[in-house]
Parts: sequence; structure tokens; C-alpha cells
Amino acid sequence: MLNNFFIEDHVKNALQEDIGFGDITTDYLTNEEDTMSCELNTRVDGVFCGKAVFETVFRILSSKVEVKFYFKDGDIIKKGDKIADIQGPARYVLMGERTALNYVQRMSGIATETKKYQDAIGDYPAKIVDTRKTTPGFRAFEKYSVKMGGGALHRFNLSDCAMIKDNHIKFAGSLTNAVRKLKENLSHAHKIEVECDTMAQVKEALACGVDIIMLDNMDVDRMKECVKLIDKKAIVEASGNVNLSTVNEIASTGVDIISSSAIVAKAPTLDLGLDCK
Repeated sequence: MLNNFFIEDHVKNALQEDIGFGDITTDYLTNEEDTMSCELNTRVDGVFCGKAVFETVFRILSSKVEVKFYFKDGDIIKKGDKIADIQGPARYVLMGERTALNYVQRMSGIATETKKYQDAIGDYPAKIVDTRKTTPGFRAFEKYSVKMGGGALHRFNLSDCAMIKDNHIKFAGSLTNAVRKLKENLSHAHKIEVECDTMAQVKEALACGVDIIMLDNMDVDRMKECVKLIDKKAIVEASGNVNLSTVNEIASTGVDIISSSAIVAKAPTLDLGLDCK
């Protein structure tokens, strides 16, 4: 998902934002020949994510900064673990520290939160998936982090899949009209999903032959009824009121996927630190 050129362009912009016209603290405290060694450590348990991005920050600043990792993306890390050693010119280690940490703390936090949700689902086959409620400009990194945490991915953007929501239905006049119009224009490669909050809408969506039916803000009993009615004629997604205390019960209804913005939007950053020796 994260190509090298994409990471590099993003990191360059991040460094430009942070450094501006120069790191006036580090520039006046260090000389070109000064070197230093640091460790990337974790102060909490979690899932590590962001290795390539962390490395790219220092590679762009100086080819002389060496980073040696002991974990890869998706690995479980425990409080006190040393994730990586960093060694090289002090000026560039200090200059890149905050930007590098911003990436891995955010990405590892999302991966960790995603794993909590997927683990909470237990033995049910449902997968936790993300939504489009992401940070502008950072979506690719957030979705990659969801994947590294064991989750699955919803549509990446508006061009991936046609999703008919309540306002689309109102505008089109009916769910059926909306589906018909889309089928007249969509590529054969695109799926159609419909957001349904009543049994009547589920029946209408089924009659239209849609690919995915989202059960939006339904209680567990109603979801079970809908899953039975749909009977594998479409992929079933559950959404709304999803949290760590409800996700297992939602999964028990037989839905295929459970979407939640919380695994990204409400994920805390993971407490990682760059500690100098």
C-alpha cells in the first residue's frame, strides 16, 4: 500500500513543515562531525507500525544516519522493548526525531487499536474495517496501519465503490432509483453498497441486486433478522454504535464486516520514545 515514492514525498513535506528555514536549536549546538546514538523504545504494549516511514525521515536528512530495526510492521511489542538503534550525525538525528516519532506513534497507535477490536470479535468470522473518517493527507498511512493491526479495509476513496446513503436516496427519490441510475453508468468493476436502517430498505436493496448491504445503527435482534433474510445474497456490513464493548455481540449476528471510525479517529498515539545513550 505504501510505495517508496509516496512515503518519500510525504516525508519531505513533513520535514519542510517542521524544519522550515532551519533547526535553530540544533544548528547552533552541533557541528557536522558530532555523532550520537539513540534507541527507539516503547513504554507500553502495542503493535508496531511505521518502519519504512521512520527510516525514510533519517535517510532524507542524511545518508550517514544508520537505523537498525529489531521489529517489523505488525509485530507485537511489549513495554520496555528496544525497537531500533539509531546512530549517526547528531545534527540530523536531533532534527528528524520529532517527525519520525510523529509517524510511528500515530501509525502504531492505530494498529494497536485495530488489534483490540479484532481480538474482541473473538472466534466469529467478521472482520473489523475502517471508514473514510481519516486525517486529510494521511489516509494511506492510517489505512496501512489498520491492515498491520489485523483489520480489513473499506473503500479507499469515493471512486472505489458506490455507496448509497440516506441523502443519496432522498435526492434520487428512492433506493431503487438510485441503484438503477448507478447500474446504468458504473463500470463492471465497481460494487454497489446501500446503507439501510430498516428491514424494508434491506428488502428493497436485495430486490435491486446490490453487492453490499450496510445495517446502520440497528439493534442486535434486528441485525440477526436481516442477516437471515439476506442469506448470503450480499455481503453484510454492520455500522453504528461499534465500540470494544459491543463489537463481539455485533459479530455474533453473522455479519461479514463491522465498520468503525473509532479504530482510526479515536486511536491514541502509542507511547514510543527516542532515548539517547
